[in-house]
Amino acid sequence: MIATALRRRLRALIADTSAVAYVEFALTLPVFMTMALGGAEIAHFVTTKMRVSQLALHIADHSARIGAGTPLAAKQISELQINDALTGAGVQSGSLNLFTNGRVIISSLEPVANPNPTDRYKIGWQRCRGVKNRPSSYGAAGDTNLTGMGPAGRQIEAPEGGATMFVEIYYEYQPLISASLAPATSFTEIGAMPVRDRRDLTQIYNSEAVQASTCNRFTAT
Repeated sequence: MIATALRRRLRALIADTSAVAYVEFALTLPVFMTMALGGAEIAHFVTTKMRVSQLALHIADHSARIGAGTPLAAKQISELQINDALTGAGVQSGSLNLFTNGRVIISSLEPVANPNPTDRYKIGWQRCRGVKNRPSSYGAAGDTNLTGMGPAGRQIEAPEGGATMFVEIYYEYQPLISASLAPATSFTEIGAMPVRDRRDLTQIYNSEAVQASTCNRFTAT
């Protein structure tokens, strides 16, 4: 009788499907949550990368416009103007905390000669800001005999007798949920813009005696 009762009870349990939905939900919930959280993290990463890319272009554009002087003379640029361009970028970055989580490198790409029949370029000067100790991936101040700056096959050049402002931003990604769900933990974005006006390329002036944002200084301000 006990065996018969057990068999009857077992058949009843097998036929009972009232908890199947709960079991299926418990099994699929981790997969669903991983997909949802992963999607949110990837969207946040892509948005962050796009914002940093736009910042690189804006800094290059601002750096290409700075300068002071009469309309007939080559414009002179100063350390104060470069610092202002970097400070503005930090304000524009907002919650990205650009100089805490990354590093901005501005390079002045110039022809080695004028005219420049060999199509070779130099980095006339370079300025940086950000606590992350990251050198440029494409050259340092004083480098010469360059074919340009940027990734192979997409190198940026400087116009004859002028300069191009080349900007690199190295950024360490701050995850929304978890860095393990993001495509990368860091990335570099670049931007470039030719100098519009005739610029004095002989030096960076500093009549205001401000501290230059040289690339051997690591600062978040």
